[in-house]
Amino acid sequence: MNSQYAVAVHVLSLIDRFPEHSSSADMALSVGTNPVVIRTVAGQLRRAGLIRTRQGVAGASLSRPASQITLLDVYRAVNGEDRVFRLHERPHPSCPVGANIQATLEDRFGRAQAALEAQLARSTLADVTADLACRAG
Repeated sequence: MNSQYAVAVHVLSLIDRFPEHSSSADMALSVGTNPVVIRTVAGQLRRAGLIRTRQGVAGASLSRPASQITLLDVYRAVNGEDRVFRLHERPHPSCPVGANIQATLEDRFGRAQAALEAQLARSTLADVTADLACRAG
């Protein structure tokens, strides 16, 4: 998983808490990155149906309440069907380890991925922004 996921949650949190500061330039300042990165992530969030934007108009809005956007929704928006754990492609079939490593790891990686997704499904954007509000005082 790359940092785009954390950036996506950051962007959504900004849109939820400070919708008047949801331009890519404003969000880039908060994230500490270039506005192009924000526009890329915002495009992923828009295609996933999590935010609404209008061409030629700065800013964005959530497409549904923060309590209805899970961290799993965000994860899938930026990662698609990619998994956290990936198998290497060409283990040697005549090696005792190479011939069996894929099946051995698939089971373990699958359970770990399922646990991750279950945890993300239990947390919403509203949970994140509530925690942020508490931390900010």
